[in-house]
Amino acid sequence: MAKIIIPTPLRKFTGNQSTFDAAGENVQAAIADLVAQNPKLAPHILDKNQQIRSFIRIYVGDEDINSLEGSETVISSETIVSIVPAIAGGSF
Repeated sequence: MAKIIIPTPLRKFTGNQSTFDAAGENVQAAIADLVAQNPKLAPHILDKNQQIRSFIRIYVGDEDINSLEGSETVISSETIVSIVPAIAGGSF
C-alpha cells in the first residue's frame, strides 16, 4: 500500500490522521481509496466528476504527477504520495 501524506489543513477530514495507507495501483485509485475511507475529504480534493481538483497538487516522491502520467501515474507499496492544497492570501 502506498503511503499518502495528509497536509495539516485537511487532517480535520481524516480524523487527524497525518498519513493513510492506500490501496491502488495508480494515484487515482489511491486517492479514491482515501476518499472512500474519509468521505468528508472528497469535496476538498475531488471535483464533481471525481477527478482531482486543478488547484490540488499531488506528488509521487518529489515529482508532481502533472509531469508524470497525471492521475494514472503508477505507484507501488513503497511510494510516498503527498497532497499539496493551494494556499492563497497575504500581501507584501
